[in-house]
Amino acid sequence: MWQREVRTARSVAKGHGRLEVRWLDATERLRGYLDWPGLRQVCRIRRRRSVGGRLSSETVYAITSLAPEQADAARLLQICRQHWSIENRLHCVRDLALQEDRCRVRAPAAAQALSALRNTALTVLRRLGFGNIVAGFEHCAQHPQQLVHLIRHGTIE
Repeated sequence: MWQREVRTARSVAKGHGRLEVRWLDATERLRGYLDWPGLRQVCRIRRRRSVGGRLSSETVYAITSLAPEQADAARLLQICRQHWSIENRLHCVRDLALQEDRCRVRAPAAAQALSALRNTALTVLRRLGFGNIVAGFEHCAQHPQQLVHLIRHGTIE
């Protein structure tokens, strides 16, 4: 009976030598069973990927405060995809440009402070117009006086 209340969406993406199929099943049926403030829908997201002939599959679960009227299964699948696109892009920049994964700081306050400094550096470079963060760091290394001016006056001379 509950299967009639499940809404499903599917997406297929091809590119970069891979084929990826995603399915999202969403239901409001579990609202009464889970004690989670604001819960409206529970989702199961299945992904099958083929890269160079190798197959992999993954299933994850999600919850959302969006009602079906606000986001049907297709919209939830799109939102999930966008979230991971942003997450992956940010992680890639932080790891490749800032070597974040190699950092061995474990004290919570120090790790949080370093994260804030990394975010600040990325924000400053993006606001200065650097799309390529590594190029921005190289520019700043070659022109340290501009950074000093920026810190003192809030602008680049």
